[in-house]
Amino acid sequence: MKKIIKTDNAPKAVGPYSQAVEANGLLFISGQIPVNPATGKIPEGIAEQTEQVLRNIGAILKEAGLDYSNVVKTTCLLSDMDNFVPMNEVYAKYFTADMPARAAFGVVKLPLGVLVEIECIAAR
Repeated sequence: MKKIIKTDNAPKAVGPYSQAVEANGLLFISGQIPVNPATGKIPEGIAEQTEQVLRNIGAILKEAGLDYSNVVKTTCLLSDMDNFVPMNEVYAKYFTADMPARAAFGVVKLPLGVLVEIECIAAR
């Protein structure tokens, strides 16, 4: 059985997908981009965009009754791998112990021309 998780504190899904889906004790969070859900604006710079993405993920985790410590896997998509180090510096502020598994990829383009998108899986 699956449960759809949604919150107004993260950007709304803009297509035929859910912000997150919980099934069998796992929470699958769709790729989050750095849209501020209150203003609809995208911050400038990789550090600021990574902060917004991780705040969006945090809001979804909170809605599901979880937090960053529950995250077991992330996938980070970067429009430019030269942004890996500054993205990683922000990421490290949110994942401080018992780090999740992770993959990071450089991609040609991301939605709305953003610099970073992160998806994750969390477990109860």
